[in-house]
Amino acid sequence: MAGWLSTHVLDTALGVPAAGLEIALWRLEGDAHAHVVTMVTNDDGRTDAPILAAADFATGEYELVFQAGEYLRRTAGAQAEPLFLDVVPIRFGMNDPEAHYHVPLLLSPFGYSTYRGS
Repeated sequence: MAGWLSTHVLDTALGVPAAGLEIALWRLEGDAHAHVVTMVTNDDGRTDAPILAAADFATGEYELVFQAGEYLRRTAGAQAEPLFLDVVPIRFGMNDPEAHYHVPLLLSPFGYSTYRGS
């Protein structure tokens, strides 16, 4: 079995999944960044398919870029610009070619957290 990558975005201020949030995956190789895929979360705050499916999985360094500002402008009500959080990048490494890597984002207008999920 080959590895794969997934995410789940939860809006902790509203207590709901963050639907309609755009996420881009980049592969990092030294100073070079190669765009892999861009996806949007569904009503459950997940992508409809793995961000990196088993057929495309490769170990290495990656960055998920969450367009949090676009989502927060739609859902958090009127806030002064610039927003405290706009683009949220999360850099991480995947070193096990057989593992499922799950990188969730817990988001609010003024903070976020992540962890390696299961």
